[in-house]
Amino acid sequence: MEQVRYKQRNCTDLQKIETFLSQSRTGVLGMVSEAYPYAVPMNYVWYNGAVYIHGMGSGKKEAILAQQPTVCFTVYQEHGTVTDPVPCHADTAYFSVMLLGKAEKVIDSKEAAAALQKFLDKFMPKYYSQSLTGNLIEKYRSSHDGKAVSVYRITPQQVTAKENSAQADQLFSLNSTEASC
Repeated sequence: MEQVRYKQRNCTDLQKIETFLSQSRTGVLGMVSEAYPYAVPMNYVWYNGAVYIHGMGSGKKEAILAQQPTVCFTVYQEHGTVTDPVPCHADTAYFSVMLLGKAEKVIDSKEAAAALQKFLDKFMPKYYSQSLTGNLIEKYRSSHDGKAVSVYRITPQQVTAKENSAQADQLFSLNSTEASC
């Protein structure tokens, strides 16, 4: 696990990181495009030590990943603004995890079905009565472009995590009293 430079906020608690990745719903996928970086928010699942994302089998993300599969995937949650009597010391309470790795297109339909089932379990628990199968994934085609769904696995090569925690009474609220400056 790579360490962040600002060590006061470095989080190395692997259980906390895994729990955060399992419970959070969206992250930002950063890719290397020709002229500019390209970052897009994505729903994801954390499954078997990897991030899984999915999308149409066409489009800008698909084209970029075909050319340059190295990615950065960042998941973060802001908890609020930490108050301080000195304005320059006011801060943000947050937790974030950054994963660097390679986005590999999942070819195995059983693995793709298992990952997509994790999406359903996470985002729509108990909504569907039947589980996804590899056979369904192989046959499904998008009504938009007629292509199969793309599932990517990002196995992290480097992981960093940062946190700045605060107690609820330290966070700014419109009901807070004014600071005594």
